[in-house]
Amino acid sequence: MNWQWFYQLGSPKWFYQKTHYWQHWLGAFALMMLVVGAIWGLAFTPMDYKQGNSFRIIYVHVPASAVSLAGFYIMALAGAAGLIWRVKLQYTVMSVAAPIGAILTFLSLVTGAIWGKPTWGTYWQWDARITFTTVQFFLYLGIIALQQAYRNQNTADRACAMLALVGTVNIPIIYKSVDWWYTLHQPATLKLTEKSSIAPEMAYPLIWMILAYYICYVWLLISHTNAASLRRERKSSWVQALFSDRNATKVT
Repeated sequence: MNWQWFYQLGSPKWFYQKTHYWQHWLGAFALMMLVVGAIWGLAFTPMDYKQGNSFRIIYVHVPASAVSLAGFYIMALAGAAGLIWRVKLQYTVMSVAAPIGAILTFLSLVTGAIWGKPTWGTYWQWDARITFTTVQFFLYLGIIALQQAYRNQNTADRACAMLALVGTVNIPIIYKSVDWWYTLHQPATLKLTEKSSIAPEMAYPLIWMILAYYICYVWLLISHTNAASLRRERKSSWVQALFSDRNATKVT
C-alpha cells in the first residue's frame, strides 16, 4: 500500500501549497454564513413564549459551545498524531487549535452567563456543565502556557500533546453532565436520535449557525496553521524560497 499521501498530509510545505490560495475564499464564505445566520436568528425567528427575546443568544452560545468541544478533540488527535508518527504539521495544528478553542470556550461561558441572568436570575451557578466547561477553558489555557514554558520546541509539543490527550476525558463529561446530574442547565435542544425539543423555525437558523461556526473554525485553523508553519520552518529552504519569490515580485 502506498502511504505517500499520508506523509504528504504531515508536510508543512505540501499543506501550505494546497491550502494557501483558497483559504481566503473560505474565510469570505465563513463570514457570509455568519452574517446570514446572525440576521436570520436575531431578526427573523419568533420570540420564545417563556424566555422572550433573551433566548436569541442561543445562536451565539450553542455554536460556540459545540465547536469548542469538537475543537478539543481535533487538538488532541493532532497531538496524538504528532506523538505517534512524529509529524511536525500535526504539532503545529495542535498549537494553533488551543487559542482558537480557548476563545470559543470563553465565548460560551460569557454568553451562557448573560443568558443565565434572565433565565436563572443569576449570571453564574456552579452548575455541572458550567463547571466542567470552565475546566475545559483552563485546559486550553494550560496547553497555551506549556507551549511558552519550554525553550525546546519538541519538548513543548510533546508535553502539550499529552495534556490534550488527558483532557479529552473532560469532553464526554461536559456532554453528558445534564443527564448524569441534577442540573440547572437545560438538556440538548437539538437531537440526532430523538425528536428535538426546539421548534423548526428556531432550529433551522441554529443549525445554520453551527455549520457557520464549524466553517469559520476550519478557516481559522488552516490560516493560522499556515502562518505558524512559516514561523516554525523559517530556516527551511522552501520558506526562504517563498519569501525570495515574494520579494522579487515586489521589486518587479
